[in-house]
Amino acid sequence: PLTLFIFPPSSFFHSPLPTLHFPLSTPHFLPPMSLRTYLHHLDQTGRLLHITAPISKTYEMAAVLKKLEPRPVLFENVKESSFRVAGNLFCGKAPFAEYFDLQPAAIIAALSQAIERRSPPTRLPPGEPAPCQEVIDLHPDLDALPILYHCAGDGGNYISSGVFAAWHPRYGQNMDFHRAMQFSKTEMAIRVVKGRHFDAFLRDRLALDVAVCVGLPPNILAAAATSVAQGVNELEIANALQPFAVVPAATIPDLLVPAEAEFVLEGTVYAARRHAEGPFVDLTETQDIVRHEPVFVLRAITHRRDAIWHALLPGALEHKLLMGMPREPTIFNQVNQVVKCLDVHINPGGCSWLHAVVQIDKQHEEDGKKAIAAAFAGHRSCKHVYVVDRDIDIYNPLEVEWAMATRFQGDVDLVVYPRSPGSSLDPSSEPDTHNTCRLGFDLTKPLEARGKKFEKTPFPEVDLAAFLP
Repeated sequence: PLTLFIFPPSSFFHSPLPTLHFPLSTPHFLPPMSLRTYLHHLDQTGRLLHITAPISKTYEMAAVLKKLEPRPVLFENVKESSFRVAGNLFCGKAPFAEYFDLQPAAIIAALSQAIERRSPPTRLPPGEPAPCQEVIDLHPDLDALPILYHCAGDGGNYISSGVFAAWHPRYGQNMDFHRAMQFSKTEMAIRVVKGRHFDAFLRDRLALDVAVCVGLPPNILAAAATSVAQGVNELEIANALQPFAVVPAATIPDLLVPAEAEFVLEGTVYAARRHAEGPFVDLTETQDIVRHEPVFVLRAITHRRDAIWHALLPGALEHKLLMGMPREPTIFNQVNQVVKCLDVHINPGGCSWLHAVVQIDKQHEEDGKKAIAAAFAGHRSCKHVYVVDRDIDIYNPLEVEWAMATRFQGDVDLVVYPRSPGSSLDPSSEPDTHNTCRLGFDLTKPLEARGKKFEKTPFPEVDLAAFLP
């Protein structure tokens, strides 16, 4: 039997998309903050593509999302589920920055400040209904959810947008991303990277109650992807980016979850129970290996009455942004300890994990090489670092390549770090140790450059209106 508790919506934010109405003069985003406020904004500005034709969660939605990338999409008619699905939502820094009314170059400062000036989110008063708990299903079935089967050869249907909330009596609450592969109506294999905070929680507790949150705004997504010290609550980082409300999970009162989440899957991860997990397409757009990983057993699903599933396409631009961008502040801060760092871009061409482009204000000849060493210290999974001057647009790969072509000499400006443990995501690293060779490229021009041979010659300025109809 299905046990459902239905609560009335607490505000107009919780209505289906077609009935959301904002005055044109209203600022883009108002609290309470949610994924659907952003979807409404995309809809009102003509950027959200509605697909009403019947579509399958097996292969078809993933294929359409990839074909349309980076266009945001809302699937209205999923064959295997009654829930709608949204994807391609944050495929670059520009839409992410727009959400917060920022310029892309200001993202690093905003993330750094949020990490330093954390603040606890507001807790809903007891008895006040939370949007994420409008429906509470105590006899859940994962098959009812639009969990995508992405690529041929995958191990199964995967949740790739799920943020896991876990609690530890000493360290408090932790939130981070884990991919989750469904293998029964109530069980999933969870990829847990050794040495990370969730892994430490699980090894200490053996059976760990968790809440998997799906359908979240970008402040929570970015905060969950940050690398911070054990004991730092990522919800407080998210709240410093933009305030929001939390509520205790329906069956795990120690856990606080975002009140405006679309879905919350509650259950327990068991360290001793293992199941094959994989293959799965990761950041490198290649399929990861099969491992035996801990098992998550589902106990309850809570969700909005008209909940929208967030499909995060693995290996695609949205996945890359949410993995790479939160590492940029750590590189930025590390480089700023030795030279003046202006900006950092962990670029999609480097799988948003293995490459970093660092822009500096060069004051001394050795600044480029100092920045290379600091960047590797700031992101230890990085494989190649490119350091450029302030006149190079680090978001334009043509300009970075131009700097390499005109300002780089391999026998002088190349820094080689012998093989050491790198990223397990790199398919070219050594299979067992994941050792890799790191390279740093100092693409900065000499301070005592003669003439203008290291500068691009600009064309004259002209007012096109005087010549064009």
